[in-house]
Amino acid sequence: MGRGGRQSLARVTVIVRAGAVPMWWLGVVAAAPGVLIPGLTGRRAGLYAGAAVFVLSAAAVALGRRRRYDGWAEAASRAGKFDYLQDRAVTLRVWRRARVWWLAGGFLAAAAVSFAVPFAGGAALAGAGAGLWLKAVLLGRRERAGEELLWVRTDWAGRGSPVGGKVKGFRTTGAEAGDAAPGGARRPREKAGRRERTSVTPPVRSRSS
Repeated sequence: MGRGGRQSLARVTVIVRAGAVPMWWLGVVAAAPGVLIPGLTGRRAGLYAGAAVFVLSAAAVALGRRRRYDGWAEAASRAGKFDYLQDRAVTLRVWRRARVWWLAGGFLAAAAVSFAVPFAGGAALAGAGAGLWLKAVLLGRRERAGEELLWVRTDWAGRGSPVGGKVKGFRTTGAEAGDAAPGGARRPREKAGRRERTSVTPPVRSRSS
């Protein structure tokens, strides 16, 4: 991976889990009509179908592109001394703003399906959110085991996937770098100030891409 100049890096797990919360809650809301409207199948059948769809959706998202993530993680190189570490909040905001219409469309589609088959459409969307969260957790376990965090260049990931077509690899830092814990969750406040300063310079908080 090229080392020319400073690069802006975003946490891989933060990008992965960026859609988890909005997709989960949009799915829950989209499934709500099933409580009042029996739809075409009835509530009981819709509930069973929704449960199955939730599990399948979560598993498919959690395991999707697993080999690509593992491959880039194994081949990751150390971040440069002067690379910028993008803040967790900035990474989340960039991803969600880029997908606001996609999320809105997914919600409307899920709500429409839930009117026909109660709970099913919302369960699919909520399951996808749960799958993203689980994927981030699994990557976080890898980060803890290796005692290093996974990052990707923001110009490669853009506003998309951390393993998209433009991505050529991951970078790593020590486990205390940045403001997000292994797995992408917000780092506890008492630890947030203890950032590693030996492998990278202090992160720039104003970078958004």
